[in-house]
Amino acid sequence: MPGEAPRLIAILAVLIFVGAYILIATERIHRTAAALGGAGLMLLIHATDAESAFFAEESAIDWNVIFLLLGMMVIVGVLKPTGVFEYLAIWAARRAKGRPFRLMVLLSVITAVASALLDNVTTVLLIAPVTFVVCERLALPVAPYLIAEVFASNIGGTATLVGDPPNIIIASRAGLTFNDFLIHLAPLVVILMIIFIGMCRVMFRHAFRYDPERAAEVMRLEPRDAIRDRRLLVQGLTVLALVIAAFVLHPVLHYEPSVVALLGAGLLVAISKITAAEAIREVEWPTLVFFMGLFVMVGALVNTGVIGAVSQAAADATEGRLGLAAMVLLFGSGALSAIVDNIPYVATMSPIVAELVPAHGDAGQSLWWALALGADLGGNATAIGASANVVILGIAERNNARISFWQFTRYGLVVAAVTIAACAPYLWLRYL
Repeated sequence: MPGEAPRLIAILAVLIFVGAYILIATERIHRTAAALGGAGLMLLIHATDAESAFFAEESAIDWNVIFLLLGMMVIVGVLKPTGVFEYLAIWAARRAKGRPFRLMVLLSVITAVASALLDNVTTVLLIAPVTFVVCERLALPVAPYLIAEVFASNIGGTATLVGDPPNIIIASRAGLTFNDFLIHLAPLVVILMIIFIGMCRVMFRHAFRYDPERAAEVMRLEPRDAIRDRRLLVQGLTVLALVIAAFVLHPVLHYEPSVVALLGAGLLVAISKITAAEAIREVEWPTLVFFMGLFVMVGALVNTGVIGAVSQAAADATEGRLGLAAMVLLFGSGALSAIVDNIPYVATMSPIVAELVPAHGDAGQSLWWALALGADLGGNATAIGASANVVILGIAERNNARISFWQFTRYGLVVAAVTIAACAPYLWLRYL
């Protein structure tokens, strides 16, 4: 029968994805190998093809994400020898007076604010090197701080149009502006950050080991002494400032963040004395390849109609009731974004939401906020739920501070559940 072949391919695609996910979660093989193997099998069974995997808008590798990461990794690699990260680490430790919990709060708030202005992936690339240095100085375990920062980046990135890639997709489909996100989501994000900081005090309490001697040593350090190459620092910070300005001015300039990051990286390598080989030394190649494999697998689920069917079933279950639709979108998006990367999920779901909104008039806009909140915050739930999570795991592994899938996920599930649950009364009281 004609319909049997596509149905069989869809079933096989789901089995391959689940199998790869289990391998990633159990860490039987490296996550990059699991993602590449899964992507190869998807191509083998014709769940996707070269055109769909590499070039199609809805189901291909998101090259904007890949090249944004590559460009920012090069910039970070050039800045690293200057000592700027040691400077920031000493400054942060002194501001926190060497107190571990104060330090986590400070780094988390900085990360959240920066993620709202830039994007969460760029922010964790910049904040992670600082975290390694300050934790080493204070003899603190680095993993809890990195995990807290990535949670903060995903929460903070929810506040603005440029903070999280799914928001850009939603804004494009719904015709929403930067100010719309600020007005509707930023106040809630402030509340969520307060809740999150309270959770950190409980979740990571065993990491807050205060060492008076180490703290005293750090307090005696002068941040300026950490700078080793002032000329390169000025060049790097100038280029970084231009890149950040271009990110913020995206609605005016219309340059994709990936293009901006690559231009910045190229300019910095050209004007500095750093060689190309030195510049790419800090690039997390396994992380970039993992993303490519993951995008191909999720794209295959899009191609075979699996994600569309799940999304449509959720929409049909609401039966035209706005309140129910918003709650299904919020919690359903949170659950699905924990399993598949939230970028292809939102790309698939946004046309369905666009059909639902007009039937509810002005109040229907709340469905867009439910989708954004569920997808952005649900990304915290697992180690592969959001791009920033994968980046942090890659950086940690490269620096011999490996964070396992379940070490991340056991905290992520709690943070995602609590923050998404906190969004429900906000949506209900403000819009429904």
